[in-house]
Amino acid sequence: MLSMRLRLADLQEPRWKSEGGRWTSGESWIEPANVSTLVLEVNDDQAPRVQVRVKECKQDEAEFVELTMEPGQARLAAGVFGTAPIYLTKKAGDLQASWDLTALRPHLRADCLVPRVVARTLTRQHRYTSETLFEGVYRLTERASATFTSSGLSIHYPEPAEHVLEPRTLRPGIDPLATLDGLLIDVIRQAPTATGCVGVELSGGADSGNVALAVKAARFPEAHSFGLLVGGSTGRQQRERRRALVEHCGFRDTATPGMQHPPFGPGGVRALCKPHDPAGAFYQEAFDVVREQAAARCCEIIFTGSGGDEINAHHSRTQAELPTPEPVPWLGDKAIRARAEVNEHLAPIPVLPVPTLMAFGMHNPGFLRAGVWPVSPLAHPRIVRFMEQLPHEHKRGKALFRERIRRAGLPEWVAAPTQPENFLAVLEKGLRSYGLPVLDDMLKESILVDLGYVNGKALAKAGRNADSAPVVPDLLCDVLALEIGLRSLM
Repeated sequence: MLSMRLRLADLQEPRWKSEGGRWTSGESWIEPANVSTLVLEVNDDQAPRVQVRVKECKQDEAEFVELTMEPGQARLAAGVFGTAPIYLTKKAGDLQASWDLTALRPHLRADCLVPRVVARTLTRQHRYTSETLFEGVYRLTERASATFTSSGLSIHYPEPAEHVLEPRTLRPGIDPLATLDGLLIDVIRQAPTATGCVGVELSGGADSGNVALAVKAARFPEAHSFGLLVGGSTGRQQRERRRALVEHCGFRDTATPGMQHPPFGPGGVRALCKPHDPAGAFYQEAFDVVREQAAARCCEIIFTGSGGDEINAHHSRTQAELPTPEPVPWLGDKAIRARAEVNEHLAPIPVLPVPTLMAFGMHNPGFLRAGVWPVSPLAHPRIVRFMEQLPHEHKRGKALFRERIRRAGLPEWVAAPTQPENFLAVLEKGLRSYGLPVLDDMLKESILVDLGYVNGKALAKAGRNADSAPVVPDLLCDVLALEIGLRSLM
């Protein structure tokens, strides 16, 4: 990933030089997101054409950002991973881009929102697209390219990716578990690390458990594990599973009680109104603590279990029906009208599962901000392709993943827990203790209400009902997070 400012005037006679971690030419500059883990290649012989490639893997060319510049034109192209989105905007003869949306803050205006993106956000109908909440600010999706000339900025989608639509029959004697094991270890060994100090995001579930086993087999000099504890009876079982995995793998573990860092909680990014992406994750406060812990222990990269649910899904991603959204009683007229457009301007079918790419966009910029490079082995194209071809019986209930944990010698209650972890109790605490007071403040003055995206009277009624309800409706988190996020950027 990279950030940059390009002036068309500087592309006429480029004189690129490296200084202070950046490449500069005139008033233009290009900077990788994390110098310690990215390789910046510049083909600069003072000729009119200059090419910059930021690579994010040692051997695999699937993950890259490529920038080609020549007089009057710049073209930015993305690979298939989309570890973190690149956001772009232009003003006159300048193109600005960054993996960090807040870096474009001068161009983010609350009164210039894209109605259908707001409607998607408020109704949880999130879509993978080049559109963002803000007019004139775009996301470079996987395999897409952006071209900047004096005529403006244009986004070009790729052709839909090809996928294995039906599982195949295994040849006699093939052990799919051994194949998965070899693929995972190979993908993990490709991760770019100079010192060998790595982290593992370990929840205690089958996805992160399988990644943890592969990290152990890859034999890094130093490996730490990090995770959020969910609390309650579910949390007790989760703690035991994590302890078993940590001891088996020999990790140095740091666990964070999620209940101490709930959404909207004091000291978090939302309570402090620090500039942040309004479309960020619900549990950003808690995960920010995990990221800080990984950075404090000098982990160059962190391996996550992202993508496990998607690659074990039984359906074809080309034919899967989108779930019916829950009714949102406080939608304003503008959002109601925009709901008819939520499926417009979507990116084509990607190489990786769409939910995985969207999760990357919410979670991974926080790791980059902390100076830690996130790697999701389960979402590697080779793993995705392998799982697409696998017969359903190996994916149903994550059967292959669970069997791999059993074969490692871990007990059944680790391989197949009766109560998988979830963060609903953490969300409830955040909404009850801190979210409802935010809602009271929002009813006095609100960007979303003033713009017609939210019906103030209906939202006030929902707030009164939530006060006395046994559980606060979790959909309130969406509207509160969006409101606070917009305020943080103004």
